[in-house]
Amino acid sequence: MRTVAITGTRKTGHRSLDEYAGLFAAYLRPFADSHFYIGGASGIDSMTLLWLAGNTSAQLTVVAPGTVDQQPADARQAIARTRDRIKEIVELKAGELRTPAYHARNRWMVDHASMAIGFPNAQDPTGGTWQTLNYTAEQRKPRLIVPV
Repeated sequence: MRTVAITGTRKTGHRSLDEYAGLFAAYLRPFADSHFYIGGASGIDSMTLLWLAGNTSAQLTVVAPGTVDQQPADARQAIARTRDRIKEIVELKAGELRTPAYHARNRWMVDHASMAIGFPNAQDPTGGTWQTLNYTAEQRKPRLIVPV
């Protein structure tokens, strides 16, 4: 089974939910028989979790850098709403939720996946999504990049 790490921006307010649903249908549905590793954060993480849970039979694993309880309220709500569809929740239990913890979570997901699909903010070429996509390339794994 193909395994896919999802990475993406937390800043999603510049597009409508319908636009994101269209992007997910176009770029995630072809991988609907895969196992997805999704970060437990706001933005693309929560949006893809909700979309995949509602529109596919894919296996879903949520990966938090610390614990789920430390995630933002909207991310915790997305996890709770899809709990019956989540195969596994991985809590990496980082001591501090700072940039290094999020990078470690992203590397963990890429290390466990055969490819990555990234939804970077088109206006931010230096964010954590790009760090994850670049790490994916360094691991010689395929990546699909969908700027949003």
